[in-house]
Amino acid sequence: MPETEPWEYSLHIPNDPRAVTVCRRTLRLILTMHGLIGLVDVAELLATELISNAVRHTKGPAALRVHWSATGVLRIGAWDADPSPPEPPRPFAPALEREDGRGLALVRACADVWGWQPLARDGSRGKFVWCELGAA
Repeated sequence: MPETEPWEYSLHIPNDPRAVTVCRRTLRLILTMHGLIGLVDVAELLATELISNAVRHTKGPAALRVHWSATGVLRIGAWDADPSPPEPPRPFAPALEREDGRGLALVRACADVWGWQPLARDGSRGKFVWCELGAA
């Protein structure tokens, strides 16, 4: 049974493609320990896409943020140091030879809602790209 108390985790990562796997496995452990195993597969897909974009398209550090609300909503987000907005999701196309450009389209298709916001705090700039999943 999922918890009703809110919680939040943040995992700061270097700009390293191996960090995507660390985030995915950490997220699986977090959700399993909180009794949210039914959300693991979709949450892992969403987190992988968000963190992959942060690592692939920026030069600085990044962070995975996971928040569970008392209303039963899981928010997964990726922070990176680049304040530029993410590219809008492209429609799925039969370009099978392409290995990029589908990440935010997957997020849009699998999440209940998604978005992004620019961030500026203590002289640091960046953005936060997030999505939400309901437990139902």
